[in-house]
Amino acid sequence: MNELDWKPDKSTPVPLYIQIKEYIKEKIETGEWTLGTKIPPQRTLAQAFGVNRSTIVAAMEELIADGLLKGKRGSGTKIINNSWSLMTSTPPPDWNSYVQAGSYYPNLPTIQEINKAEFDSNIIRLGTGELSPDLFPREMMKQVFEKLTGHIDSLGYEEPKGLLFLREQLSRYLKTIGIEASPSSILIVSGALQALQLISIGLLRRGATIFLEKPSYLYSLHVFQSAEMRLFGIPLDEHGIQANKISEQKKRQNASLLYTIPSFHNPTGILMSEERRRKLIDVCEKERLPIIEDDVYRELWLDSPPPPPLKAIDKNGLVLYLGSMSKTLSPGLRIGWIVGPKPVIERLADIKMQTDYGSSSLSQWAVAEWLASGLYHQHLEEVRKELKVRREIMIDLLQRYFSDIATWTVPRGGFYIWLRILPSISIRELFEKSLEHGILLNPGNVYDKHAAQYLRLSYSYASLADLEKGMFRLSKVIRQLIT
Repeated sequence: MNELDWKPDKSTPVPLYIQIKEYIKEKIETGEWTLGTKIPPQRTLAQAFGVNRSTIVAAMEELIADGLLKGKRGSGTKIINNSWSLMTSTPPPDWNSYVQAGSYYPNLPTIQEINKAEFDSNIIRLGTGELSPDLFPREMMKQVFEKLTGHIDSLGYEEPKGLLFLREQLSRYLKTIGIEASPSSILIVSGALQALQLISIGLLRRGATIFLEKPSYLYSLHVFQSAEMRLFGIPLDEHGIQANKISEQKKRQNASLLYTIPSFHNPTGILMSEERRRKLIDVCEKERLPIIEDDVYRELWLDSPPPPPLKAIDKNGLVLYLGSMSKTLSPGLRIGWIVGPKPVIERLADIKMQTDYGSSSLSQWAVAEWLASGLYHQHLEEVRKELKVRREIMIDLLQRYFSDIATWTVPRGGFYIWLRILPSISIRELFEKSLEHGILLNPGNVYDKHAAQYLRLSYSYASLADLEKGMFRLSKVIRQLIT
């Protein structure tokens, strides 16, 4: 309801408060704003409608007098009637009770705010984990789509595991990073997030415990928690997840699997060493603990290629490997993949067919052509070159504006810098004040509730001019909060 697609017309003779009253009344009468819904605060409405608060007060008083709203001190104003419910003894359904009864948890409030603010063109996005629009390969994408017209006879549904041609190309690509995977052991999914959703409902029982790094991107989602599963964090060091702590915790927690981002971890940017990867495989084999390896950042190395994936050194079918085009090419294609034992892939493919009947055929053909043509390799080389420049600019900005108020580690790839703010400040207040100054942040506490002095900064999305402007503004906001 805070997103309003209308503003009163100040050029007409109709008073503004009457226009606002009629707008809200129409929303209520058409059922778009349902009974029991809480009306946003007066200050929020005044800002959204571009009017004085007194105008909102007048409109609210009219609606209360008409019996549509009821205000109560301390609990705000709610919709209590619509014109239909005033004329009938049978009240309409309380949709708010349905919304609250749903089994899928809502996003964290901060994540909801981030998701909304990302579409404000005036906002500088300093935490967004995507490639900048400046890095979108327009000419290459045009070539790919031109070639597709000769391949596609129809855009019907693909087979349950996905387009065979795409899975064949992925099988060849995976071999270049050390993973032997036949097309039949690959499932095409609509991004790595769908892979996690399929795993949560297809392989795990309710109440299961999931091990993961702490902090972790997974804490910012509710994909496992909505299936009534528990996340248990294993600490990180500079080499990655501390594998030596897993056995002890496994005895206590009886975890069902471990989720890890070994290459350019989200949010910390840590690259797991080869020695730690082998140690992790050894421990998990001993504990019979399956691994989900989320490797969506692997190709975004900037100094040298990362060690082989966990899946490449897995000889016992322990690892489910997740990859995606969202970070390296385009999130809008919505194409990712799962590599794993055939019984698992077939089980997940069956569930996927029940949920969406397959990922976009057009996107699957496009990604297959990117891989088959060699354009994907060319694109990656260009992306690495550009990201390396951006990383150096970000480090320079940090040294200029943050050297006395924060610490950080230079990442060897990926998008992220895990910034620790040294003086104690309110991360919530920093988030809000930064938004007021046109800066959108990703606070550390969405990835770990104890990371209240951290920010996930990204050098991948904002333009270079916005990056400099945003970092300068951010340093000023932090210093104001300190003083």
